[in-house]
Amino acid sequence: MEAGALVIIFALLMLFAFLGLGAWATAKAVGAARRGVDRTITQARRTVEDTTLKAKSLGQIGVTASLAQLRLDLRTSMRATQQALHDGVRSDPSLKESIGLFERLSAHGRELDDELRRLEQEPDRKRTAEMLPELRERAAKIKQSADSLRWAARERAHRFSADELSSLSEQIEVESGALRDWSREPADDLAAAAAAWDAAQTPPGAAPGRGAQAEPGPTALNPSAPAPSYPWQKAPRPETTT
Repeated sequence: MEAGALVIIFALLMLFAFLGLGAWATAKAVGAARRGVDRTITQARRTVEDTTLKAKSLGQIGVTASLAQLRLDLRTSMRATQQALHDGVRSDPSLKESIGLFERLSAHGRELDDELRRLEQEPDRKRTAEMLPELRERAAKIKQSADSLRWAARERAHRFSADELSSLSEQIEVESGALRDWSREPADDLAAAAAAWDAAQTPPGAAPGRGAQAEPGPTALNPSAPAPSYPWQKAPRPETTT
């Protein structure tokens, strides 16, 4: 009975664990989908705002066109810098400090962009026109700082790429030189090996480089030994005399 109760308790615990894991996975999936939708909506909103600002800067004149152009230039510079820094930090972690500085700069950029947006709806155009020089100066400072960070990051990445290319080129030149080294050492080694083999084939007392040759002696004193006979050979036929 106790064993059955333990099995039931274990089964319930496993069931609750699976249910909890399923709920957690569902929550994560819903959160990821929600973030994806939010990013899509934000991107679409930015695209619509940029298109509207371009239309205002080109289709209108006066204060409205100036405000729209300021916002467009500011947003374009900030977005390009953000993209460059976040792309560069993947291969160069030292850019994290630059990203921290950019986040602080982005706070000023968003504040100015919000102010320019409110001024677009301001009915007192004369007062807004009087504020334009100061607004242009603030926008220029923010844009200059963003451009400086962006170009510094790009130049740093370009320098790293150039240094790596130079090092790779030097290694390839060294390897190419090694592949083209047709020195005489392999041929000399082969000739030495051939000479050693010839010497090993020469019997003692013989001249180097010549094969073993038996000194000829008188034929009558040194008759040749009879050829050995084997069981499978036929007996030689006797010579007949006439």
